[in-house]
Amino acid sequence: MTEVDLHTLTGAYAVGALEDREARDFRRHLTRCEACDQEVRELRETAARLALAVAEVPPVGMRGRVLAALPEVRQLPPEPSATQRSLRRNWRRRLPYYALAACLAGAIASAGIAIQAEHTADRQRDRTARAEHQADQLSTLLTAPDASFHTQGLKGGGTATVVSSARAGQAALVYRDLPKLPGSRVYELWFSRNGTMVPAGLVDSATASGSALLKGRTDGADAVGVTAEPHGGSPAPTSAPLAVLPL
Repeated sequence: MTEVDLHTLTGAYAVGALEDREARDFRRHLTRCEACDQEVRELRETAARLALAVAEVPPVGMRGRVLAALPEVRQLPPEPSATQRSLRRNWRRRLPYYALAACLAGAIASAGIAIQAEHTADRQRDRTARAEHQADQLSTLLTAPDASFHTQGLKGGGTATVVSSARAGQAALVYRDLPKLPGSRVYELWFSRNGTMVPAGLVDSATASGSALLKGRTDGADAVGVTAEPHGGSPAPTSAPLAVLPL
């Protein structure tokens, strides 16, 4: 992967849309690219600030203030595409809660950056498809009329909020201030179904604050668990849950 390719991945990295090898390459890139490092930190700081409100009922007038503030969110360089402008207008109109901007800002950035990648390269097309798919799933989840929120502190530090929709069959985790794990450990997500923990994806251990869309549907699940597992994840939990959040 070239340095030019890596410059396009800040949004996808911030929302966890990269594969493990791509994420490792991008983390190495961040150590020598101040602009990308700044971009990623700004996305995460925005998500962390907005995620603080996810457990609260928004006061009267909050939606209007959020929509008015959205133009100030850092976007891509000049001349956004027609697709990007359409997505932005549609999502602003449907955004129901202030806290959802934490996930939504990352989703918009991820899709916008990926759409501008080189579509003639196979890897770029694959990356674009992944980012667009995740953005679509997040949009469906965040705008679902039955979206629910559950927040809990994690053992050892940090907080997590599960956003879920039974109608969409999807769930996402918004996390803040997760303690850094040793290089041999990762945070793993789980669906709890009748007491059985089913793997639902990994959280980038280098990301202290952000969001992750759980893999798989919520059908039959009654909770989401978070554990610390060996690098690469486990088929079943090997440690006590750091948090179990109801759906």
